[in-house]
Amino acid sequence: MKGLTDIPGILVGHASDYDGLTGCTAVLCEGGAVAGGDIRGSASGVEEWDLLSPMHVTGRIHAVVFSGGSAFGLEASSGVRRFLEHKGIGFKTGAGPVPLVVGAILYDLGIGKKGVRPTREMGEAAAAAATDKAVVEGAVGAGTGATVGKILGMKQAMKSGIGSWTVALEGKNAGVMVSALAAVNSVGDVRDPATGKIIAGARKASDSMEFADSARLMKTSGPTGFTRENTALVVVATNAALNKVEAAKLAQLAQLGMARAINPVNTMSDGDLVIALSLGKATAPIDALGVAAAEAAAESIVRAVRLAPTLGGIPGLKK
Repeated sequence: MKGLTDIPGILVGHASDYDGLTGCTAVLCEGGAVAGGDIRGSASGVEEWDLLSPMHVTGRIHAVVFSGGSAFGLEASSGVRRFLEHKGIGFKTGAGPVPLVVGAILYDLGIGKKGVRPTREMGEAAAAAATDKAVVEGAVGAGTGATVGKILGMKQAMKSGIGSWTVALEGKNAGVMVSALAAVNSVGDVRDPATGKIIAGARKASDSMEFADSARLMKTSGPTGFTRENTALVVVATNAALNKVEAAKLAQLAQLGMARAINPVNTMSDGDLVIALSLGKATAPIDALGVAAAEAAAESIVRAVRLAPTLGGIPGLKK
């Protein structure tokens, strides 16, 4: 499995700045994809989100961009838009194509060099690097400066990044796939859905690898170190044909995977969201696709921390 690029028509590219510890990830669907979205965190930062609404006149989008840099990072979407325009890709108008690009950001300003953020040029570079090869995971692209478990502050947090995974349906739905890509920068801890055990998160001390359990701290101590500087960004894609209402439902169901892998999740301090893309002509019940999307999202989140190395003085699991 290659991750999100298992879905025909999806290309993924990263641009990473390891000096500034930030970056962006471009998910291209140059032939267009039916899309829907769902936001459950209360501190999100997005661009062109209304394109995902069933009430919007446009039926398809051409790219999703995840970026570090907080609101400054939304500039990266302009680079992806420019890249696609030069290729003649976009919504057809009388004056030429207008690429429809949905952007979402995470906050990584506190880990790298001050004043360094993803730019339009970085977005264009990520789009130019996009390929259908296996998705590169770990501290790359939008996950370059990502961290998790920040309820006790950055000194007791852990490194995170990008993860991607595919779930293939079986039996009557054989041939249908749902894939996910996650950029994980949550205030909460990441848990293994199979065991419920924390695998990355807030640590009891800066020199300890013993977990403090953020959910327990929230119940007993209140929002100790909460700031609105966190989020988990997920894109799920399927080769099943969906309309925009169904795509929105797929995004909602994929949120269940986020809830299995991150705790606490969807807080007032997180901008958690899911974007769902439909490419292809396969058929499967939306509920079956939703079960697979939740599994793919959860595994992608787990991989995002398991494959992240130590960076910026923040310990990671990858050795």
